[in-house]
Amino acid sequence: MYVDSMWDGSTVLELAIMGFLAEGPLHGYELRRRVARLSGHTRPVSDGSLYPAINRLARAGLLTRRAEPGASAAQRHVLSLTEDGRRELLRRLREPADQDITDSTRFFTILAFLSTLPDIAEQHAVLRRRLEFLERPASFFHDGDRPLRAADVDDPYRRGMLVIAQATNRAERAWLREILD
Repeated sequence: MYVDSMWDGSTVLELAIMGFLAEGPLHGYELRRRVARLSGHTRPVSDGSLYPAINRLARAGLLTRRAEPGASAAQRHVLSLTEDGRRELLRRLREPADQDITDSTRFFTILAFLSTLPDIAEQHAVLRRRLEFLERPASFFHDGDRPLRAADVDDPYRRGMLVIAQATNRAERAWLREILD
């Protein structure tokens, strides 16, 4: 059975759904395509993740579904964000969970829709949380409680992981500082 590891947390999938629908109504297949592309390299989004999330949002009154005739005999469903859905999207963007700040893939979902927040001060508050997280010492590998740096690791592949992560972290911190200045 295929599991959508990025979307397991469902709240990030719901955020992506609401974010894309905030841009305008979409057919289910187009929404699926956009969500898959957002996750990078067109990672598939299973029906077992997408449609339960759509159903949860519809039951909560955050989106609506209307059927329209399709090119074949099957009807197509057009999804739209409600005003309550827009308010919920803005709330989730203003107050992302800690996991949404610390996990790069989840943070990129926040970042994709952050400009939806009308107040730049609120946008910057989210970016400051990410910058504060990135400025803390971290590593994939530790010696006791001490994070290991690339120079501390003999295994070339683990060292590579650390070198890549350090370069990515440095680039992201520079971008965040530039935006926040």
